[in-house]
Amino acid sequence: MSELTLTVMRLGFLAVLWLFVIVAVQVIRSDLFGTRVTQRGARREAARPQQAAARQQSAAPPPQRGQQGGQGGRRGRNAPTKLVVSEGTLTGTTVALQGQTISLGRAHDSTIVLDDDYASSRHARIYPDRDGQWIVEDLGSTNGTYLDRNRLTTPTPIPLGAPIRIGKTVIELRK
Repeated sequence: MSELTLTVMRLGFLAVLWLFVIVAVQVIRSDLFGTRVTQRGARREAARPQQAAARQQSAAPPPQRGQQGGQGGRRGRNAPTKLVVSEGTLTGTTVALQGQTISLGRAHDSTIVLDDDYASSRHARIYPDRDGQWIVEDLGSTNGTYLDRNRLTTPTPIPLGAPIRIGKTVIELRK
């Protein structure tokens, strides 16, 4: 082997070795200091006053009798109109129920983003069925979703005011 080939091989090995060291340091750093979840939470804290103002300006009127669900409102007066976070870091957050699916979890694209160590990225979803009843479904989360202290294994109808617990967060359907 020529001297040039040997030198190039030594430099290549040295570059690969440094690349390995840099990647190892990044992994250790992320284990020690965590991920960017805290930064996302800080941005949410700053955006809360703006979101509250926007919610007040664009608050939709509650659905009238006969407009609930797809079948002319079988639920009538007892139909919930909002989803309220009653415990956890998002206490006081309200989401209007307008017939759309509500996703819960740590993922950025969830309807309610849970900044909770016990929540999965796609933890649960809440959706209306054909009769206007709201259903909660656990999406295979690690720590489970609880409805009135019972762990969910199948999609379950939600009674009005029943607590839905995901980690430290409690959510309720209200009028």
